[in-house]
Amino acid sequence: MNMLPKVIIYNAVSLDGKLNFFNIDSKLYYEIASKWNVDAVLMGSNTLLKGFNAETGEVCGWANFDVDETDYFPLLVVPDSGGQIRIWNKVLEMPFIKDILVLCSRSTPQEYMNFLEDSDIKYMVIGYNKVNLGTALEELNTQFGVKSLRVDSGGTLNGVLLRNDLVDEVCVLLNPVLVGGISPNSIYKAPDLKTSEEAIDLKLIKMELLKNEIIFLQYRVMKYQF
Repeated sequence: MNMLPKVIIYNAVSLDGKLNFFNIDSKLYYEIASKWNVDAVLMGSNTLLKGFNAETGEVCGWANFDVDETDYFPLLVVPDSGGQIRIWNKVLEMPFIKDILVLCSRSTPQEYMNFLEDSDIKYMVIGYNKVNLGTALEELNTQFGVKSLRVDSGGTLNGVLLRNDLVDEVCVLLNPVLVGGISPNSIYKAPDLKTSEEAIDLKLIKMELLKNEIIFLQYRVMKYQF
């Protein structure tokens, strides 16, 4: 029996697949995301730090926040095996999240897990040297009732999920702009392919022209062969 939630990778990208150096219509991005009513949002630790303009290990004063369990907001899930994030008070101020769950591994410093406990932040230890995302997704399903999950992250986390057969759909907001450059900051990072057989096949299931010539594309992942 498949105990994995449905996983949707979602990014706003340029025509050449880049994630930065162009203006993203955040309102449009989250309007579309909100229609899916996912149970959880998976966000990479580097993506979260960048979004808050914070440095690794930066600490902020703690404040208490009340969570209304009746609100149907997603759980925010963040893999942080290295113990980078210490601004959870700021993260809790994000609108439209119900709670936070940090994914750690056995290599995560005990001091960091003590910090999470002292800050009343939930965490799970999943994996040895790094977080085992497959097991983590299973635990999210069985322990937290997560049946669907949106990935708001960069190419590194996207790549790990895709290369481990964990993604059901890839959705993009394709923006009419070319970024160029040599930065590897793209929607999907993975080792160079040895053959074309290692490419991931997708099936287009929806295409919609939105405002300002932005195109919404929704694909189903068709093949996992690694």
